[in-house]
Amino acid sequence: MSVLRNRVGVSEYLSAVKNSYEEDYANLQTELDILLELRGYPNIVTCFGDSLEESFSRSGKKLYKLQLEFASKGSLSAFMDNYADRKFPEPLIKDFTWMILEGWVSVHGHSYAHCDIKPDNLLVFPCPSSEGYEIKISDFGSALEVGDVPKFWETNMPWMGTPFYMSPESVRDGVAEMSVDLWSVGCLVLEMYTGVIPWEGVNLHLLATLLCCGEATEIPESLPSDAKDFIQTCFSREPEERGSATKLMSHPFLSRPQGEENRRRENKKVVFVEVAQVENQTKKFQQETNDRCCCCFRQEASKAEVSSYKGHTV
Repeated sequence: MSVLRNRVGVSEYLSAVKNSYEEDYANLQTELDILLELRGYPNIVTCFGDSLEESFSRSGKKLYKLQLEFASKGSLSAFMDNYADRKFPEPLIKDFTWMILEGWVSVHGHSYAHCDIKPDNLLVFPCPSSEGYEIKISDFGSALEVGDVPKFWETNMPWMGTPFYMSPESVRDGVAEMSVDLWSVGCLVLEMYTGVIPWEGVNLHLLATLLCCGEATEIPESLPSDAKDFIQTCFSREPEERGSATKLMSHPFLSRPQGEENRRRENKKVVFVEVAQVENQTKKFQQETNDRCCCCFRQEASKAEVSSYKGHTV
């Protein structure tokens, strides 16, 4: 990912440019198609332009570029580094969780599953009308239509996305379902409270076996009761028991005063207007290259390792 300075008349704005070589063209085109379909919906990163720009790298290889709105506060992972022990205050956790679920309502409403949600794929933006922040879902390169199985899954089992945020059923059958994203929300909420990634210290071949057994990472007893209940709902063994993004938004963990909700909606309106103004003014992408890569792997665990792990089962 690179940053591009754009000029329209006398004004300037920054955008992020996602680059891909020809062999990964299909993934980047799919991401663009989904972002175009979701353009203007809440808490989804905005793309500029209606097609990929083509150029060449310094070595002469063909490049494709996708221009996106620039997140000045970086990814959620980078933003967590600004806080002691990477732990967010509870009001911010609740606010970000609400925004993520609001994004899922739109994504799932268009029959897509993201399949790789994690702090690196969530972007943080300052709210121009307040001192608060807004979070948006990005990186739809692994997204699939609900019910699909990724082509690489049969040869690179068991991971559809980033292992530590994957659900048990995604490891067992590789099918893209909305419930996979809801499990990941539980992982995110837990990480925002504790400051550490889910399954910290567990190696991948043990993790695959634990997930196949339907286990979830441990939830500390020190968390507030409503937060624990919310995470446990996301970690339900039966996918249908996780409900939907809309249903999770009504969980007591996310209840909020009406005045706060009205303020949040007003902040979002301002953001959408500014993004729309930039989108209407820009038509082309410009350069600076970066490689996109992803790596999938498969490992197996021994029964001895499983029995030595003291995890949390829901």
